[in-house]
Amino acid sequence: MTLPSSNTVDAIRTTDLRKTFPDPEGGRGANEVEAVRGIDLACHYGEIYGLLGPNGAGKTTTLRMLATILVPSSGGGTLDGVDFVARPLEARRRIGFLSASTGLYPRLTPRETLTYFGSLHGITKDVLGARVEELVGTFDLTAFADRRCETLSSGQRQRTSIARAVLHDPPVLILDEPTTGLDILATSDMIDFIATRKDEGRCVLFSTHILSEAERLCDRIGVIDRGRLLASGTIDELREQTGETYLDRVFRALVADSRKAEAPA
Repeated sequence: MTLPSSNTVDAIRTTDLRKTFPDPEGGRGANEVEAVRGIDLACHYGEIYGLLGPNGAGKTTTLRMLATILVPSSGGGTLDGVDFVARPLEARRRIGFLSASTGLYPRLTPRETLTYFGSLHGITKDVLGARVEELVGTFDLTAFADRRCETLSSGQRQRTSIARAVLHDPPVLILDEPTTGLDILATSDMIDFIATRKDEGRCVLFSTHILSEAERLCDRIGVIDRGRLLASGTIDELREQTGETYLDRVFRALVADSRKAEAPA
C-alpha cells in the first residue's frame, strides 16, 4: 500500500461523528441511548494515537464506526482519504482492524487463516506465501501455525488475529485493546510492532485501559467519556491543561470536570 506523499491528508478524520442505539431497557417510544456524541477526531500518518476512556465511554463504538462495522447515525469522515460512510468497501481496504471480539474460523490453522484472508485481500499467490511466512515469524506463530485455531490459547488466537489484521499491510491500523489476552512477552512484542508501524509512516489508532502502554507509545492521546471527546493532545499538553503530572490523574481530572459540567444545576 502506497502512503500519500502529502501531509495535507489526515489518515483518519471524523466530523461530528454520532451513534445512537435504542434503549435496551425501554419499551415502545423509549429514548435512544447516545453512545457517541459528536466526535471530531484527526489522526496523522506516522503517528500513534491512543483513545482512553472508562468502560461504556464510547471507545469501541467509535472504532467500530471507523472500521465500517457500524454505520454512524450522523456525521462521518475519511480513512486514508476515503469517505468511510459513502465508500465502506474501499475504506476497509485501507485499514487493519482488531478487537477483542475478532473471531477466527475454528477449523482453520493460523497458516490457513492467513492464506485465506490474504486471497480475499487480492494478494497474488507468488507474494502471499512469503507474506504469510513473514508474519508467522514476526508474531512467533511457528510452534502452533499448523494447529487448528479451536485448540489455541487466548494469547495464541490474539497473535493470529493481529497477524491477520496487518496481512495486507494497510496504511491505517485501528486496534481495540490489542494486548488483551497476551502474556508479558507477547505484549512487549506487540508494543514493539505498533512502534514499527509509526516508523514506517503508518497511522495507528488504538484504545487501551493500560496507561503505561499509552505513555510509552502515544504521540497524542484522546480522552473520551459518555460519548464525547473531552480532550486531545500530547501527554504534556494534557498535563498542562489539567495541572496534573501522572496520566491516571490527568485522566481522572478530565472526566471529573466533564461530569461536573454536565451535572444538573
